[in-house]
Amino acid sequence: MSENHPEESFLTVAEVAELLKLNQQTVRNWIDAGTLPAFRVGRRVRILRGDLDRVLAQGRQGQGGINWTAVDMGGPSAQDFWGGEPVGAAEVNPDFKGVRA
Repeated sequence: MSENHPEESFLTVAEVAELLKLNQQTVRNWIDAGTLPAFRVGRRVRILRGDLDRVLAQGRQGQGGINWTAVDMGGPSAQDFWGGEPVGAAEVNPDFKGVRA
């Protein structure tokens, strides 16, 4: 492979995560979901630079790349915690006299 063709270079999960300022598990989740193509060599995972560039370009153009606003990590969403409904007023304790030193 030639240094003149960056699309032919391979990146590790750690390198992709560092480039995008993401957690390595996020990159692994994209690979497992099939969103980011990768090669497995034994227990090692490598991503072609050209594949990463293509996925990022598709996401920017809205062509089905990584959905940056809704990457589903399988955990609870903000809606699970906060549905937007008012929870009521704070209760006042009539015995509270303020902060004591």
